[in-house]
Amino acid sequence: MPDWSKEIASYLDSLNLDPPREAEIIDELNQHLNDRYNELLSEGASPEQARATVRAELSGGELAAALRPILRVTPHAYPPGQNEPSANFFAGLWKDLRHGARLLRLNPGFAAIAILSLTLGIGANSAIFQLLDSVRLRTLPVHDPQSLADVRIVHNPFGRSGSFRSNNPQLTNAIWEQLRDHQQAFSSIAAWYGERLNLAHGGEARYARGLIVSGSFFDVLQIHPQQGRLLSSTDDYPGCGSSAAVISYPFWQREFGGRPLASDTKISLEGHPFQIVGITPPSFFGVEVGRAFDVAIPLCAEPIVNGPSSMLQDHRMWFLDAVGRLKPGWTLDRASAQLSAISPGVFQAALPPNYSDTNRQHFLSFKLGALSASCGVSSLRREYETPLYLLMGISGLVLLIACFNLANLMLARASARRREMAVRLALGASRARLARQLLAESLLIATAGAVCGVVLAQLLSRFMVSFLSTGQTPIFVDLAPDWLFLAFTVSLAVITCILFGLAPALQAAHTAPNEAMKAGGRGQTASRERFGLRRSLVVCQVGISLVLLVGALLFVRTFRNLLSVDPGFQQDNILVTDIDLSPVNLPAAMRTEYKHDLLQHIRAVPGVAAAADVRNVPLTGSFWNEEVTVPRTNIQRKVTNFNQVTPGYFDTMHTRILSGRDFNDQDTAATTPKAIVTEAFSRRYLDGADPVGRTFDLVQESDEPVRTYEIIGMVQNSKYIDLRENFDPIIYGAEAQSTEPDTGQAVIIRSDGDITSLIPSIRAAIGQVDPSLVIQFQVFKTSIREGLIRERLMATLSGFFGLLAATLAMMGLYGVISYMVIRRRTELGIRIALGANRSQILGLIMREAATLLGIGLLVGLVPAILLGATARSLLFELRPTDALTLAIAIATLAAPAILASFIPAQRAAHADPMRALREE
Repeated sequence: MPDWSKEIASYLDSLNLDPPREAEIIDELNQHLNDRYNELLSEGASPEQARATVRAELSGGELAAALRPILRVTPHAYPPGQNEPSANFFAGLWKDLRHGARLLRLNPGFAAIAILSLTLGIGANSAIFQLLDSVRLRTLPVHDPQSLADVRIVHNPFGRSGSFRSNNPQLTNAIWEQLRDHQQAFSSIAAWYGERLNLAHGGEARYARGLIVSGSFFDVLQIHPQQGRLLSSTDDYPGCGSSAAVISYPFWQREFGGRPLASDTKISLEGHPFQIVGITPPSFFGVEVGRAFDVAIPLCAEPIVNGPSSMLQDHRMWFLDAVGRLKPGWTLDRASAQLSAISPGVFQAALPPNYSDTNRQHFLSFKLGALSASCGVSSLRREYETPLYLLMGISGLVLLIACFNLANLMLARASARRREMAVRLALGASRARLARQLLAESLLIATAGAVCGVVLAQLLSRFMVSFLSTGQTPIFVDLAPDWLFLAFTVSLAVITCILFGLAPALQAAHTAPNEAMKAGGRGQTASRERFGLRRSLVVCQVGISLVLLVGALLFVRTFRNLLSVDPGFQQDNILVTDIDLSPVNLPAAMRTEYKHDLLQHIRAVPGVAAAADVRNVPLTGSFWNEEVTVPRTNIQRKVTNFNQVTPGYFDTMHTRILSGRDFNDQDTAATTPKAIVTEAFSRRYLDGADPVGRTFDLVQESDEPVRTYEIIGMVQNSKYIDLRENFDPIIYGAEAQSTEPDTGQAVIIRSDGDITSLIPSIRAAIGQVDPSLVIQFQVFKTSIREGLIRERLMATLSGFFGLLAATLAMMGLYGVISYMVIRRRTELGIRIALGANRSQILGLIMREAATLLGIGLLVGLVPAILLGATARSLLFELRPTDALTLAIAIATLAAPAILASFIPAQRAAHADPMRALREE
């Protein structure tokens, strides 16, 4: 009797029936077709003719009408060979998804582990991508951002000299004015810079994030007001004073409760009233990605807020950035060519007076150019772009490990379902159908992981932004999901589905029915190909985990090295008090004495062990350098770090004086300029000789007299700009001998107890001198830690990802060894029955685990070293091939791996051989 199962299965494949229903119909139709076959034989047809007729009737659809009562399906089912409507395909896919959902519901432990693994992997990748998207890829929320250009110096072979202020100090005001008047590439062009603006009237400062802009700024960006009007060219004119101000939408909501602005609504900035004329739309944050603004004022008002420290007339002060909108038909290349052509005239007109011949030549060699500003500008981007790409790669490897782990789990499930697949194949189900059903289950897991990952990504990205923000520099990043973020997450879901679902689906679909039906016992060993794939996946997991652990340890040890480095001074129990003297309006000649009197009041506060002034607080990023010449040496015009301090500074900071003396009250403006240098100065410039009594000349501009300093002391080396720098030479001058005392005062205060408890007393002491003084407190150690935010982020996230990867790898190794023990239960039982002792069985299993672990470690060793080399610039006092780091990573991975393998090995060694044989 013929077997029509394959022909029937081919016909039914387009109907997308549930597997149990399909098997039932195949059996029923097989009997029906045999009846038709016998009927044709009884009519005189030969067996070959009868078989061909039945096949023709089945494929031609003539039999379909007669069989529909049996099938109970819609009359629109199409037989093989004809085009199947798309509705049937989606109906079948829906049935497969429902079937997969039922299977996952019946295996909640597996479903939870799989979804959680993908949630962590997809969520971490999506969160980091969301930050990259917001910081690097997303365009500004303005009209036609592609036509915006950032104008800056693009040819700068010798570097710039002068003072630098703001996050993007590209131009001086003199250069800006020449650029504005002579450029031809832009329909409109504007200058801007960011500045903290104090909202308080005396006492402790309360700052708003200010944006100081030229009058055409909002016109260039084509921003329309939410309420009122925005600044224009009529607001920006010389001597404008404290005129108009524009506030941002969030600031309006926060400070004014969203109330409609009255015609006389004002805001106090640095003690000066400004009329609020308008509010920007909610989507506009400025042009600096990572930093939003609260209030914008015209550039002409800069002298009002900065007072004697105004930068507009200082030709050596770099603080402005320029943005322009290209004219129709102009490109960035064409604009750069035009800017390059006008550069000689621009820099000739903006040349600072009294420049030396060398600086003059350097300045006149600069060339302007235009760069795309469609994504804004950002110091945050420069600082964190490389770490974010590294973290993206690290989290991608974690996701890959999770996929390998899930593939192992899916292979184990597929092995357990081999008999089921074999029965369905024997009943006529197509291999493509089986593969599709298994992929549908994988798609459900990937979709659930992606959905949960999106939620987790929102939490993680906001956590990272808050992690990067400090009290001094709050970070603003637009984290609203956009199409690029969603497309990335969907792509991850599809890729992960393929990575962990395709191999198990293909293996299950290619099961040989006869072999699977014969392999009835649980003690049968898996095929070499099937088990070899699982071993390979575990080896890859171990190798990738080693890469991530080495990277994590390098970043963690870098952060630890930075925290433990001796900067040459005390960090604990130090309070930095910044005092703004501008409200007092003191003439320059009286500022030094006023600061001295203020310092004495602070020193008199009970609990203050020592206090001193310093021009630039160490390790805060602020610095000052000058060119010096040392007589009777070959040291000519060497750029050297400078700072100014008052007597007692080195005692306050616990910096040892190695020779000579400290400054004292006799070091005044009327005496010879004195200086104290560090050990590095002596070693680099004087071959290690005692510098006390030696002199050096401060290189002045062409028409200024030479200023000669006498060295009166040498102190131990200390850091200046940040903890990563080498111990470079530093020269300390006496603040009392400053030729240009400014309106700011930074007081370093040391206490033997809790320094924060002194803040109220210090605030009261300063208020007794003058309540209008503006003050701000910062714990010194906290400010140093805030300078290590990038390193702390890398150490925290890479450490988390490394431990997560190691955990997943251990789970994978445990699963493979456990699976191997189960599949070899009969073999192990026979070995024990034939006399093998338990230690031999234990050794057999552990050798398998050690082999997989060893191969994985060897596979991961070279990529781990390459990862360290890639991140070399982020390391501190560590080499990518650091032996201790590699040893710790290997031990961290090997110890739990051996333990994870020992558990199933111990279980196998103590198994009852008779029970194992009876189960067969």
